[in-house]
Amino acid sequence: MLTRIISGAVGVVLLGVILFFHDTIVLPLAVAAIIAVMLFELLRAVKLHKCIPIFLAAEVAGVSVPSIYYMSHVGSVICDITEAGIQGDPEFYSAKVAEINHIFQFVLVLLAAFIIFVTWLKKHKEIRYEQVFFVLAVMILVPQAMTTMLRIENFDSESGLFLLIMGLCGAWIADTGAYFTGVAMGKHKLCPEISPKKTIEGLVGGIVTTAVVYAAAFSIYYGFTAKRAAIAFVTGAVCAVIGTVGDLSASMVKRQIGFKDYGKIMPGHGGLMDRFDSVLFVLPTFYAFIALFGVQ
Repeated sequence: MLTRIISGAVGVVLLGVILFFHDTIVLPLAVAAIIAVMLFELLRAVKLHKCIPIFLAAEVAGVSVPSIYYMSHVGSVICDITEAGIQGDPEFYSAKVAEINHIFQFVLVLLAAFIIFVTWLKKHKEIRYEQVFFVLAVMILVPQAMTTMLRIENFDSESGLFLLIMGLCGAWIADTGAYFTGVAMGKHKLCPEISPKKTIEGLVGGIVTTAVVYAAAFSIYYGFTAKRAAIAFVTGAVCAVIGTVGDLSASMVKRQIGFKDYGKIMPGHGGLMDRFDSVLFVLPTFYAFIALFGVQ
């Protein structure tokens, strides 16, 4: 228990430092590092972490997503604060920078997929199709989902940090609410074969807790209106449900491959995948809600 507490405290401090420097290159570098570790843990889970071509292809494709997004955003900002651009049009130049970066990212992912398939053809007696398509899936899902941290932070120049914290907490608040509700009232198992400790009562408690915290936090930060509180309440509830799906999905993978934890980078907590499994699903969901319904 002491190891778990110390490890968790260190993790909170590191996250605090990253969030403190959220408007610098520290955040994209941290996101890239998290993606790299998560991909390593997932490739190790399907026993492909020692296959160098596949490992490098997946890692390069994954790390490139936050890197290219950051470069694209920086290019847009430079265009916005300078008067010069192609034909004196900063917006045109900014759009071209973004387009070139998107094409470059697409080419990198396509090249990575090509390398993975060629390696599979060469080692078809050792590598099964389930492993290959698992790698292709996580190579796209993990980087895109985690890079949503940058998209959320850049969504609003004045409240980017608040939104980023709420996006991350969408999963962790639900876990906390579900845990205490489950301990106090849990009687009916949710998915006993996948996660024996989760209960239906805990799920409901997590949903209600997240919804209420979201409604209160957004009302306090932006000012109360019935519409804002209602949108925040629904956003929190949906994020809690989606986060549970993500958590159970990651647990199911571990069950089927016979893993207890994805890694040991956080003693007592497992790997980064064990900490961010629900976040993978919550961040894109949260971003979709604020992009569609706004925060003002």
